[in-house]
Amino acid sequence: MDLRPAEVTSILEKEIEEFSQDSGMQSVGTVLSVGDGVARVYGLDDCVMNELLEFEGGVRGVALNLEEDNVGCVLLGSATEVKEGQQVKGTGRIISVPTGDKLLGRVVNALGDAVDGKGPLGTSESDLRPIEQDAPSVVERQPVDQPLQTGIKAIDAMIPIGRGQRELIIGDRQTGKTALLVDTILSQKTTGGGDPTNPEQVLCIYVAVGQKQSTVVDIVRRLESEDAMKYTIVVSASAIDEASMQYLACYAGCAMGERFRDEGRHVVIFYDDLYKQALAYRQVMLLLRRPPGREAFPGDVFNLHSRLLERAAKLADNAPEINPRFSAGGGTLTALPVVETQEGDVSAYIPTNVISITDGQIFLEGNLFNAGIRPAVNAGISVSRVGGAAQIPPMKKTAGSLRLDLAQFRELQAFAQFGSDLDKATQAKLTRGERLVEILKQGQYRPVEVANQVMIIYAGTSGALDGIPVSKVGEFEAQFIDYVNDTHPEVAQQIRDAKKDIPAEVKTILDAAAKTVTAQIA
Repeated sequence: MDLRPAEVTSILEKEIEEFSQDSGMQSVGTVLSVGDGVARVYGLDDCVMNELLEFEGGVRGVALNLEEDNVGCVLLGSATEVKEGQQVKGTGRIISVPTGDKLLGRVVNALGDAVDGKGPLGTSESDLRPIEQDAPSVVERQPVDQPLQTGIKAIDAMIPIGRGQRELIIGDRQTGKTALLVDTILSQKTTGGGDPTNPEQVLCIYVAVGQKQSTVVDIVRRLESEDAMKYTIVVSASAIDEASMQYLACYAGCAMGERFRDEGRHVVIFYDDLYKQALAYRQVMLLLRRPPGREAFPGDVFNLHSRLLERAAKLADNAPEINPRFSAGGGTLTALPVVETQEGDVSAYIPTNVISITDGQIFLEGNLFNAGIRPAVNAGISVSRVGGAAQIPPMKKTAGSLRLDLAQFRELQAFAQFGSDLDKATQAKLTRGERLVEILKQGQYRPVEVANQVMIIYAGTSGALDGIPVSKVGEFEAQFIDYVNDTHPEVAQQIRDAKKDIPAEVKTILDAAAKTVTAQIA
């Protein structure tokens, strides 16, 4: 073989020119022990809290216990693939999830990976946000005064929710808590026509924690059939997933919502439910040998929920001037957490914690649910600490006495069982109360637009229904709303635009419509 020195020299020179030495340091440790979804790692001296770790075989973990001689971490995948003696690499970044428009219409897990079989999300590195972030400070917020219409008459009339509020939904199992959330998602279609690119459209994030997979599939199918999935993200950490994924899912969903809020959009996030999240957190912490407290929950279980719910806020219009983290002001993140109670016990540990963190609670009662009053909202102990500020003025004026009327009705109803001789005033209150209860009943997946709510509540509180049999109130409601919208289509907009009460000319139209429909039914 004939070697030419010049040729060899030129090849070597070219190789030397193109040679680049990328040197870098990486934190590497060794697995000391593994079991029950928890691993102890030695050697990661510069590891930080909540840092994402990578194990051999692609399994990831999160560092939660930083001890003197080892790091305790929870595995975010199958523990059977991790063995003692394997290498662990520190990624140097806090656990983060993808965010942005590309997640809308998708079902993802607690790490932001798509689990709906529709292919990759298509997000970039710049879309990643850490799941733990500071809540907006006092000066970066403004008072809550925009209504979040749930489409549920009992709530929008008596326990109004504002954009940026935290309202707890609490009740025993099988009392309609998840149905209430789904109705609220469907109701948001009216804000921007269901178009996620419309800046007025309220975006929804449903976080399913510890639910059966079949339940999550049913919810997604319902949202798709109602064309509501395109402005919704579903974060699923079902009962089959690791406890670590169940406890992190709420933070992942919150990070996704904050991205939209910080860009000036309106978001409502549903945590279903925080009791199951607390159980998952308890399991993880006990495996990490953290000392148990009341009901075996770790001492920081209050902080687990408070630092999550405190991130719900209505940003000030000048928030970007105060903190460059916000790209636009005026955005809102509304949180509707769910807590399941046992036998209606709202004084248990987790329910009292979350009640004290939130701005009010909607209590769903099993007895009402079983009696056919659905949604089974107990108006007596349900409260919204934002109140009338989160209602349109005609609703505030029309429904102002509704709560008191219902409370008096319940009291008189109990009293009337013991005696038959009732004076006319008492009988009139009972008659009115029975019809108000019927008005507030509502079918599942049938949210009512706010102007239609005002119309029927006005009919109920003005006495137009007093002469109609209770069994025909539902029929009256459907015909009354259809009649008004068909004969006077401008009325709904006039109610929405009114600055104080329902305009006098609109009241005249509603009174005449009530008489016409009453005559038709009779």
